[in-house]
Amino acid sequence: MRLFVRASPGAKINAITGLWTSADGNPRLAIRVSAPPDKGKANAAILKLLAKALGLPKSALTVAAGETSRLKTIEIAGSDQSLVPALEKLAGDPNDHDN
Repeated sequence: MRLFVRASPGAKINAITGLWTSADGNPRLAIRVSAPPDKGKANAAILKLLAKALGLPKSALTVAAGETSRLKTIEIAGSDQSLVPALEKLAGDPNDHDN
């Protein structure tokens, strides 16, 4: 399964903040991490935060695209059936967020 995220490194806290919609209308999961965008530190923090939130080992997640970009594609190993409810919970109700 692939998850599309928008990363904000250098934040005050690590948090998954819901959905963010790009200018072309594509939704992405918004993630803030305190790690700086330096030598993969922010990517590692994103993977750790997502793994914990999804109840998966860190080894089940990899950055498939966008290693140096805010817009990333995360590859998640596992059953799509079991991941969908967890991802929906992370995204929350899109009507509750200012994108």
